[in-house]
Amino acid sequence: MDFQVLLYYKYVTIEDPEAFKEEHLALCKEIGLKGRILVANEGINGTVSGTVEQTESYMQFMKNDPRFADTVFKIEGSNEHAFKKMKVRVRPELVHLSLEDDVNPNELTGKHLSPKEWLEAMESEDVVILDARNTYEYDLGHFKNAIRPDVETFRELPQWVRENFSQFKDKKVLTYCTGGIRCEKFSGFLVKEGFKDVSQLEGGIISYGYDEEAKGKLWDGKCYVFDERISVPVNRTGEEVVVGKCYHCGNPEERYVKCGNPECNAHLLMCEECEHEHKRSCSTECREHPWNRYIKECEAESSPL
Repeated sequence: MDFQVLLYYKYVTIEDPEAFKEEHLALCKEIGLKGRILVANEGINGTVSGTVEQTESYMQFMKNDPRFADTVFKIEGSNEHAFKKMKVRVRPELVHLSLEDDVNPNELTGKHLSPKEWLEAMESEDVVILDARNTYEYDLGHFKNAIRPDVETFRELPQWVRENFSQFKDKKVLTYCTGGIRCEKFSGFLVKEGFKDVSQLEGGIISYGYDEEAKGKLWDGKCYVFDERISVPVNRTGEEVVVGKCYHCGNPEERYVKCGNPECNAHLLMCEECEHEHKRSCSTECREHPWNRYIKECEAESSPL
């Protein structure tokens, strides 16, 4: 493969995020990268793509900066760019848990388990596995026996835990997310809430899937990613199964679309037949919405030049 996709984060103080953003965007464009990078006073979180030479150049630049010298990059091969543009944006937080008293992962977080340790922990008794992602991410793929929080955004997770998960405070809790950054704060939140034994998957699902020993074992389905690829395989043992189901007909499906109504934009697993039948919509209201993108696209295709 001629391209690589880098997924990474680092919680470290960035004194002037706005100035850093401008400098970093110029650097990425000069190198030729495409992707999305978030910058905050508390650190950096990014996913970028480029040729092997370009991504290697970027990683070397980051490691030459004392603030990011020990940043861990998750590296995936690709046949092309995973993004259309290069964006660097400033945010108040890298991930938003909507807490009155925010968690500093450099001061408080759960125990980090390597992929091998994580696999061993999952196979032991008396553990509870909690997915720290959103419903549409879980529905595409997840670890066997993992609990699915009924949340559409990360900031909803603390309230869901307080209302639905408190009975597990004396259990061994394992939590995971795509690349690890959400769990850095979330596992710390669980500790603050009184959960006595909290561990997180170091490097997230992506690292687990590429680990030579774990090979994605006990993962079903695919992993949702926030770029043009939409999903990537995880289980490399030859035992991969499809867990996703079409929103309308319920048949096995791993194809995601966004609801045709731009005011809805719900993530929907949907087969092509149901996409055409239901005009890429989650409801009658969305199907009949005057701005439905599916209808607009069909009209554009059928109109004469």
